[in-house]
Amino acid sequence: QAPIKATCEDMSCKTGFPEDVHSAVVSRTVHGGQPLLNVRFRSCDGNKKIHFGSSEPEDFRVGEDGVVYAERSFQLSAEPTEFVVSAQDKETQEEWQMRVKLTPEPVFAGASEKKIEDIVFPWQQYKHSSPLKRQKRDWVIPPINLPENSRGPFPQELVRIRSDRDKSLSLRYSVTGPGADQPPTGIFIINPISGQLSVTKPLDREQIASFHLRAHAVDVNGNQVENPIDIVINVIDMNDNRPEFLHQVWNGTVPEGSKPGTYVMTVTAIDADDPNAQNGMLRYRILSQAPSSPSPNMFTINNETGDIITVAAGLDREKVQQYTLIIQATDMEGNPTYGLSNTATAVITVTDVNDNPPEFTAMTFYGEVPENRVDVIVANLTVTDKDQPHTPAWNAMYRMTGGDPTGRFTILTDPNSNDGLVTVVKPIDFETNRMFVLTVAAENQVPLAKGIQHPPQSTATVSITVIDVNESPYFVPNPKLVRQEEGLLAGSMLTTFTAQDPDRYMQQTSLRYSKLSDPANWLKIDPVNGQITTTAVLDRESIYVQNNMYNATFLASDNGIPPMSGTGTLQIYLLDINDNAPQVNPKEATTCETLQPNAINITAVDPDIDPNAGPFAFELPDTPASIKRNWTIVRISGDHAQLSLRIRFLEAGIYDVPIVITDSGNPHASSTSVLKVKVCQCDINGDCTDVDRIVGAGLGTGAIIAILLCIIILLILVLMFVVWMKRRDKERQAKQLLIDPEDDVRDNILKYDEEGGGEEDQDYDLSQLQQPDTVEPDAIKPVGIRRLDERPIHAEPQYPVRSAAPHPGDIGDFINEGLKAADNDPTAPPYDSLLVFDYEGSGSTAGSLSSLNSSSSGGEQDYDYLNDWGPRFKKLADMYGGGDD
Repeated sequence: QAPIKATCEDMSCKTGFPEDVHSAVVSRTVHGGQPLLNVRFRSCDGNKKIHFGSSEPEDFRVGEDGVVYAERSFQLSAEPTEFVVSAQDKETQEEWQMRVKLTPEPVFAGASEKKIEDIVFPWQQYKHSSPLKRQKRDWVIPPINLPENSRGPFPQELVRIRSDRDKSLSLRYSVTGPGADQPPTGIFIINPISGQLSVTKPLDREQIASFHLRAHAVDVNGNQVENPIDIVINVIDMNDNRPEFLHQVWNGTVPEGSKPGTYVMTVTAIDADDPNAQNGMLRYRILSQAPSSPSPNMFTINNETGDIITVAAGLDREKVQQYTLIIQATDMEGNPTYGLSNTATAVITVTDVNDNPPEFTAMTFYGEVPENRVDVIVANLTVTDKDQPHTPAWNAMYRMTGGDPTGRFTILTDPNSNDGLVTVVKPIDFETNRMFVLTVAAENQVPLAKGIQHPPQSTATVSITVIDVNESPYFVPNPKLVRQEEGLLAGSMLTTFTAQDPDRYMQQTSLRYSKLSDPANWLKIDPVNGQITTTAVLDRESIYVQNNMYNATFLASDNGIPPMSGTGTLQIYLLDINDNAPQVNPKEATTCETLQPNAINITAVDPDIDPNAGPFAFELPDTPASIKRNWTIVRISGDHAQLSLRIRFLEAGIYDVPIVITDSGNPHASSTSVLKVKVCQCDINGDCTDVDRIVGAGLGTGAIIAILLCIIILLILVLMFVVWMKRRDKERQAKQLLIDPEDDVRDNILKYDEEGGGEEDQDYDLSQLQQPDTVEPDAIKPVGIRRLDERPIHAEPQYPVRSAAPHPGDIGDFINEGLKAADNDPTAPPYDSLLVFDYEGSGSTAGSLSSLNSSSSGGEQDYDYLNDWGPRFKKLADMYGGGDD
C-alpha cells in the first residue's frame, strides 16, 4: 500500500473540506477497486448526511466513508493526475468541492523495497527533580484499511512494529488474535526480528469485516519489554456481490378498479456487500410490463423500498386478469455503469369485484304445472354475469318481488349453471288459480361495487299456467262419526256417507261407492247414493269393536281419465244395551269336607258395561233343596261373593252348585251358572289329601299319548337295529370263500389263492401253508385279505380222500371268487408277480400238475367242460379241447 502524504492546517470549526487541494502519492499501476486515499470532510454538527462524488466517475469513485477507489485498472502517467471530489448535503443540497492531485511514486535505481509506515511502541517523558524517567502509557493506533480481494503479490507488507529500545536490546516481535494465532490462523504474520507485519492472502469482507490484533515486544529471554498495542485492520468493501432477490417469482393481487396509488406488493433483494456503502445500497426499477394494456405503465416501484403501487386507473379483470413485471435491483445506488444488477418476476393478479350485475337473458319466462303437484320445477331462469364464475360476485340469488302472496313458489339457484329454478312448494288448485304471473329480481351474493347500479335487465317476469287434472273425490266429513245402540237388526238403514268431486270443470258422471274395509262384515253401501245399511246385528261385545268404536272404510270412484278414487272412514260408536247375563268365574273350585276352612271366593263376569253390569246380586236357587241345605253364599263386594258349607260335614265328592247372578241393568239380566265344587279331605293346612286329587292333578290325555308314541318309536328303532345286525351277519357269511371239507369237490383241492406251479415246482417251504378250516376262529382273516406269504404256525392238516369228481360249475365259481378277491386286494403285489394260494395239502392222489402234458394224457380225458368256465379259461379250453391240432 502506498503511503498517503497530506498536510492540513488547524483552523476553527467550519463545515467542508479542510483544504482546497489534497495531494497524494500512489503507485503507478492502479487496479480496479483499489483504495487510493482518504479525503477528510469536517461536519460541525455531526448530523449531516453527505454524499461524495467524483468529477471522473469512470476512473474514480468516492465511498461514503471518504475513501477514494479506482473504478478500473490503469497506468498513471508521469504527470500528476487531477480530479475534483465533491460533497453534497442530502437534505439541504449544499455542495463543497476539493481538488485531488495524484502523483505517481518516483522510481529509484536499485530500489528493492517500498517505504513502510512504522508503528512505534509509545513512550513519554516527565520532567521532575529526579532524573528523567521513561513512563509507559497506552495509546490508540489508527486502524489499517486493507481492501478485500487484493491480487497481491503475497505476502503483502502492511506496517512495521518497532520499539525505541531495540537499539539497546535484542527484541522479538509477535502478534496475537484472530487471523494470527487464532482461527482463522496464518492470515497475518510478523517478522520477529524486523517487526514487519504482512498479510498472506486476499481477504473477504463478507466473511470477516475487521481483524483485531495485539502486537507484543519481548527480549530474548521472553520478558515483556513494552506494553502490547492493539492493531485494527479494517477490510475495505469492494463491489464483488450482485443483489439477490429473496424469491425469483413474486405473487401479488390487486382488486380491479383500484385507484392510482393502491399498494400491491413489496419485492425485496439483498446484497452481501456493505449495506452502509454504495456497494450494498440497492435501487429497484421496473424493466417491463406485460401486457401493456390499457397503459404500459400501470404500476411503479419505490426504488429504495421495493413497494409496488398502481399509478394508472383502468384495471379491469374482465379485460386483463394478470400482469407480469420484470423487476431489476442494482447496487451502487442504482448506478447503471458501475452497479451490479439482478432481476426477478412479479406476477400481479387482478382480483374480481362485483362490478357486473346479473342480467336475465329474457324479459319474460314461461312455465306450466299440473295442479296439486309439489317439488316440481316449472321454469328455468337464465342470467349472464361477466364477473369471475363461481365467486360471490358471480353467484346469483333470486327473489320474488310480486305475484305470489301465498308463498306457493320458491326459486333455487343451480350452483353449476347459476340458473334460477322456479319450484312449486305448495299444492295449487286449478279451480282456484289458473295462472300466476311472478316478478323476479336477480342479485349477487355480495353487493355491487360502489357506483354500480342494477340495470332493468336484472328484473324479469315469469308466467306460470296451471293444468287441470282429474282429482280424487273426497268424503265430507272424513271420518264420519255415527252413534248407534248395539243390537241393530240386519237390513236397517244406518246412515248416508257421500263424497264430493273437486273437478268442477270436467264432464264426468256421478260417483260410485263401494266397501273397502268392513272387518265384521256388518255393513253394505249403495253404489249410487251412498246409503249404508246393516247386513248383521251390531254387537258392541264383538272382537272387532275397540273402545266401543267400530271402523269401516268406503271408496268413492269417478270415471275421469285416469279414474281417481278417494276413501272415507265411518266410525260407529256403539251404545251398550243389557244383552248379556253375568256368569260365574271360576267354573270349578275345591273345598274341604268340614265346615272350617271351607270358603270359596267367586267373581261375576259380565261383557256389558255400566250401568248394565255390576254390582251383582248372588243367590242360591230353591231347587233342589239340598243346595240351600248344604251351601250358603254371601256377597262381599259388587262383583265378588263367597260360597261356603252350611253343614259341619259334607262327604267328599264333586258337587254341582247352581248360582243365580243378576246384574244392575234396566231391565235386569240374570243367569244361573253351575259351579263344580270338589269336596275332599284336607290336612291341617287346608290342602286336599285324597287320591282323587292326585289323579286329578296327574298328566293329561295329550301328555300320556305323547309318552306312548315316544316309547313305540324307541321300540321300532331297537327292532330295526336288531334286524340290521342279523342281515349284516348273513351277508358276512355269504361272502365267505371257505368251503367245508365234506363239501369239497376233490380231497386234494382246497381254497386257491395262487396260480403258480405244483408242489414239487415250488422252491419254498410248503409247510407254511395251511387249511383255513383247521385254524382257530380268531386267526381267520376276513374275505379279501386271505393271501398269506409267510409260514403258518399250525400243524399240517390231513384231509379225507373223496372219489367223486366235483361239478365243473362249482370249481369255476370257486376259482372266480378267489380271482376276484385277489384282483380287489389293495395289498396284493403286481398282477405279473407270483400269486400264492393256500397249500393244497400233501399226498394228493392226482399227483403233480407239472407232470401233465398234452402228449401223454390229452387223448384220455374230455376237456370240453372248460368252455363253460368263462373267458378266463378260454385259452385253456382252446389248448386241450381243440382236437388233434
